[in-house]
Amino acid sequence: MRALATRLGVTPMSLYHHVEDRTGLLRALSDRVYAEVLETTGRPADHRAEIRAILTRYHNAVGRHPQLTLAIFAEPEAFAGVSRQITDRLTSLLAEITAEHILWRDVLVDHAHGSGLALTTARGDQKQAESVREQYQHALDRLLDQLVEP
Repeated sequence: MRALATRLGVTPMSLYHHVEDRTGLLRALSDRVYAEVLETTGRPADHRAEIRAILTRYHNAVGRHPQLTLAIFAEPEAFAGVSRQITDRLTSLLAEITAEHILWRDVLVDHAHGSGLALTTARGDQKQAESVREQYQHALDRLLDQLVEP
């Protein structure tokens, strides 16, 4: 909190007028950063298409804000709000197309995390970043093709 306050040019105590603690700050940041993940631009063709769209947007958000993702890993209490809504939505969609929805949710989210964090190696190199995104999409499609109907 001190480092953030210093960067913002305010006192650490002034931050507590807006958030309760570090966990609250992480929740507020993740709600803002990940809000776009659940936004839709129309009705997806099917559950698989919606899962793919959510995971693609999530992958991109993780790639843009890797430190936030790592901070949430380090502080599980921060996993709430929009982060929880994303997980719940994926779980619900996957339950419609596979009996192993919890396993598949974990596999797909872990894949998005790993590949999204790998985007940090491409910072400043658009061609490499696009290659990582394309590889992610290709692998995601392969994984989604493996889903077994209940």
